[in-house]
This record gives sequence, C-alpha cells and structure tokens, in this order.
Amino acid sequence: MIRPLLAAAALTLALPAQAQTHADLAEVDRAVASFTGVLQGQPGGAALPVDRRLRLTPCRAALATGWYGARQDTVEVSCPMPGGWRLFVPLAGMTRGEAAPPAITRGDAVSIAVSGDGFTVAQSGEALESGAVGTWIKVRTANPSAPALRARVIRPGLVGIELP
Repeated sequence: MIRPLLAAAALTLALPAQAQTHADLAEVDRAVASFTGVLQGQPGGAALPVDRRLRLTPCRAALATGWYGARQDTVEVSCPMPGGWRLFVPLAGMTRGEAAPPAITRGDAVSIAVSGDGFTVAQSGEALESGAVGTWIKVRTANPSAPALRARVIRPGLVGIELP
C-alpha cells in the first residue's frame, strides 16, 4: 500500500520538473506578436502558433527576434545562448515578393523611446526614412545639431532604442 503511494508521489514531483525541460512556446508566439506589432492570424502577424510538438531547450536569456529575408514575410526567433535554437515563423497575409507596409513614412513626427534595465525615456523627433514594424530607420531628435540616430520601428509614430 505504501509503495503505490510513494510511486504516485514521485511521479507527481517529477511532472513539474519535466515541464520545465522545454521552452515555453507561448512565449515564442508573444515575442513574434511583440516584434510585428500585429496579433496572430491578422495580416502581418504570425500565420499560426508555433508547433506545440516542438521540444526546445529552455532559453534563460531574452528571445531575439528579427526579419528573415529581404521580403520581411518571416520572423526569425532565436535563443541567443550557446547551444540555443532558431525558429522561422511565417506571417499571415503576406504574398511572395510583398514587403511589410511601412508603419512610418519619411518626415513623420515620431516619439523616440530609449529604454534600458528598468527605465524608459522618450523624446519627439522626425523620421528620416520610411520603415515597416521591426525595421531600423534613421531618426532625428528635435535638436537639429544632434546627429541622426538609428531606431527600430515599434508601431506607427513610435521608434525605440534598447540599451544593454
């Protein structure tokens, strides 16, 4: 009688440990949505959720996202740790050869958000280039003598620079 109870207790304790041996695929889906600024299933967002059958090693660092290919119809998500992994997530509503539409056009007024560990500051500026969500463009602050900056398009009207 005691042995079956001990076996059941050991199995119960082993399940949470086993659940932590794989990466959280919902986190990958959230990273893609955050990168594109578009919800899954909508044009420009992930076409489908990441395949839940994948068994990826847990990533102890922040996931890295970026465009894969010049057409910007696929997002590359990777774990930037040694022995990490890479996934390629196709976007919905993107046809072959079609680039993502620009979220910011040259000359637009933008907010430039600079963020780091525990802080974010913003300043108004102007886009010197057009760009889709996730692309890097040149922007200028309100100070005309300041040099141009490179910032990532977060959404229409907002660009960001992340400090390490």
